[in-house]
Amino acid sequence: MSEFILNVIHRPEMVPEYSATVTGHGKEEDIGDKKLLTESLDIFKTQQRLAHENGLKVTIHMTYAALFNAEAVAIAKNDHEAYGDEIALSLLGLPCEEFREKYKTKDFCIWMFSMEDKKRIVDDVFGKFHDTFGFYPESTGSYYMDADLTNYIKEAYPSVKCAIATCWEEGPKAYHTCNNSWYTLFDGGPWAPWIPSKQNTHAPASDESEDSGIVAIPHLSRDLLACYDGNGSNFGTHPQNVLRGMIYDTKTWEFPYLYNLIDQYRAQEKYNNGYAYNMMFVGPGWMNKMGRWEAPYELLLKSYSDGCKYYGDLKKEGKLIDMTMSEFADYYRKKKTYKEPECALWRDILYGSDKQVFWYTDPYMRAGVSMDQGGAIFDLRPYAAKLKWEVGIGTKHVQDASYPFLIQEKYRAGYFTHYAGEGTIRSAKLSYQGEEVDLCLCRTKAHFSQEGTTRVLTLDPVTIEFADLSLTLQTREYFEEGSGSIKIERTVLEMSNPKAQVELNEYMVACYGTTEYPEDMTGITLTCEGAETKTIAYEYRCREESLNGASAVSAVIPAIETKVSMTASAEANGYVREGYAFSPMFTLGYKKNIRDKEMFATWLNLEKAN
Repeated sequence: MSEFILNVIHRPEMVPEYSATVTGHGKEEDIGDKKLLTESLDIFKTQQRLAHENGLKVTIHMTYAALFNAEAVAIAKNDHEAYGDEIALSLLGLPCEEFREKYKTKDFCIWMFSMEDKKRIVDDVFGKFHDTFGFYPESTGSYYMDADLTNYIKEAYPSVKCAIATCWEEGPKAYHTCNNSWYTLFDGGPWAPWIPSKQNTHAPASDESEDSGIVAIPHLSRDLLACYDGNGSNFGTHPQNVLRGMIYDTKTWEFPYLYNLIDQYRAQEKYNNGYAYNMMFVGPGWMNKMGRWEAPYELLLKSYSDGCKYYGDLKKEGKLIDMTMSEFADYYRKKKTYKEPECALWRDILYGSDKQVFWYTDPYMRAGVSMDQGGAIFDLRPYAAKLKWEVGIGTKHVQDASYPFLIQEKYRAGYFTHYAGEGTIRSAKLSYQGEEVDLCLCRTKAHFSQEGTTRVLTLDPVTIEFADLSLTLQTREYFEEGSGSIKIERTVLEMSNPKAQVELNEYMVACYGTTEYPEDMTGITLTCEGAETKTIAYEYRCREESLNGASAVSAVIPAIETKVSMTASAEANGYVREGYAFSPMFTLGYKKNIRDKEMFATWLNLEKAN
């Protein structure tokens, strides 16, 4: 039986991040403005009404400012009794007169404070919540919660079992589309619920010893293709995103893309043992009475009303289960095991292309596979390292909370480059009599299956034409649960000349980083292992080493405590290649001659490098 779970989360921000600047335009800042507080509360009431009219339970994320507002508190208590809403605590919405006076700052992102201030603020906010309601919350959240913050909250307030802990791909892409002024940088995390490790919020726990004690959910359910290619703030199941992206019928004010996006999330149960998840997390600011994102208030209201109705109708039809956050945390821990991955086979529902991608995440990696590029891996995050990445004032990363990548085609070019260098990608090349074809040029489609605990992508065969030879090649990719490895299998199904042989070059071009800008590659060691060992200490000198019969080719990247390697199913020529300053990458690969009906497989392996 398939289950589609929904979390609806409202937060009564008394000083909404959007409304304050719009409502108070042309006035001196006054975050205690009574007009603003009244309008914000009216919008919160409207959001609550629309959810309840459609039979949906809500998790009410009380902000610090809301805890000082008697009416907001009364609404939360009433809706808890009347509708079963959960009263929870948000670490967003900190700014208010009381907060500014106490902390003497305009900062509002909890993860950006010093650890000392994080603890002070958490104790303050949780204490105020307890004073107000007589109990501690079971759920909390922010745009992002770093591991140290989460660990402290769980230790000091063990009732917390669920938290909004990251935004999917809220990094440089979103920063640039906010005029370089939105310093929330946390690419590289899961897009669906997970149990974060104590070491790093983005990296799921692999066992009980790593378990942070909470179930994490993402801030919004986003389009896993459009959001990666463009600005995530335009492509999500929050109606605000759809309006901001202008993705609606401007004449009828209908929202087919929003419904298609929700339905595509419903479809993910096919790849996750009958389970799928969606969330909608809203504050009042975007429904400003003066309008927002070129949309009048009437359109803003209609979008939220229609969105709630779509979810409500699914519930009435028995196709959706609404839960509060704490209820979901209990459900998730019964439903999932630590090592069980989250999978998403995703297609374009916006631009009319045939593009299809596959996303995979588990405690050892997050990987993206593009069928537009012959099944190439275009994004890879080495969770196996469980990299401790402290965030906030007083650390090396005041704002950048992203989990580093080894491969990221948007920030490191991918296959298609405009110069002589290489971009990050994991693909293969076929060569015959001086001609070469990269599988990145071969569009295909994937089909998902599960063999025991291994998730398998079977790609439609592609035909490759050389001047004097044509061949049909099929790719299968295996994600074995709990292994930290991806097996890629290439099989020649047919050759126009059965006696011919072609060279298959399985390669991975990689680096490391969190933004578009290169990191210092010095310190990386490239190795060919086998009957002998050949190494290169990275110095940007274009050197290459190879070894016939190599048992492994690898790179150790001390800066992110990661070892990445490739191994092969049969004897082949393994090689490593150093990049140069204008193309600061490294390459691992295997070359092997293959014939008609032959198969060759390689594994990409991730480990923590101590």
